Amino acid sequence: MTGAAIVGSGNIGTDLMVKLLRGKGPLRPLAMAGIDPASDGLARAARLGLQTTADGVDGLVKLPCFADVRVVFDATSAAAHVANAAALAPFGVRVVDLTPAALGPFVVPAVNLGDHLDAPEVNLVTCGGQATIPIVAAVASVVPVAYAEIVASIASRSAGPGTRANIDEFTETTARAIETVGGARRGKAVIVLNPAEPPLLMRDTVCCLVALDRQGPQVVAAVERMVADVAAYVPGYRLKQPVQITPLDGDVSTLATGVTHQVTVLLEVEGAGHYLPAYAGNLDIMTSAAVRAGERMAAR
Repeated sequence: MTGAAIVGSGNIGTDLMVKLLRGKGPLRPLAMAGIDPASDGLARAARLGLQTTADGVDGLVKLPCFADVRVVFDATSAAAHVANAAALAPFGVRVVDLTPAALGPFVVPAVNLGDHLDAPEVNLVTCGGQATIPIVAAVASVVPVAYAEIVASIASRSAGPGTRANIDEFTETTARAIETVGGARRGKAVIVLNPAEPPLLMRDTVCCLVALDRQGPQVVAAVERMVADVAAYVPGYRLKQPVQITPLDGDVSTLATGVTHQVTVLLEVEGAGHYLPAYAGNLDIMTSAAVRAGERMAAR
């Protein structure tokens, strides 16, 4: 077994801890670090036998178990991760970053995890990126994607202080990853915090502008295969409607010469309910992706 530590004792860090403890993979969580000594995450971690500290990374590296830690998950914020990464660098641990700080290469497990298993640090983009970039990559595997736009709608109650503080980083980081990982020539990302009560599940819309001839069936098949690949580690990930391919009318030359069709994919992400409520699929997909990435890195 490979020792792991979690930095961040909020909802994401706590759900990640529960997933790691429930899992049968090569990772074993040994420690959790936070900055709020009264947080439920630290209290729960202590009850479950992990070593804990409320002194952040500075306290983590002083814990007795840190000598056995090989993988560190950062579930704090983009700004905090910059300092955390610098503090962890001298210790040679592998880092899985769940914030939009984007210091390491972007990783979406179903798309490109195998390319970055030796990286000292990987970045999991954003919840919207984890849900939608696989779809853009699936379409791009069949035909070039001139433009891809994603809209991630999440329950307002599932957006904690870290998520709200990182709205700008969310849109910028996700758009970049749509291009670099998804393969779109241009990308755009939008996030919507839905205040509906009762809270709604995470919904994602992916729109790709492409030049299609007769490849429609291949595009649909590629998207359906990718949905199955993501669902292998995020069981609540699914198509909400069949893939829609619509001919474009009018002049779209301002976006890309030769674009003929729009591919629209509607997704829904339901959380597993390990620590977070089922409507918090946006958080669940991040922790599920983190577990997949960390386990593959540990096995490596």
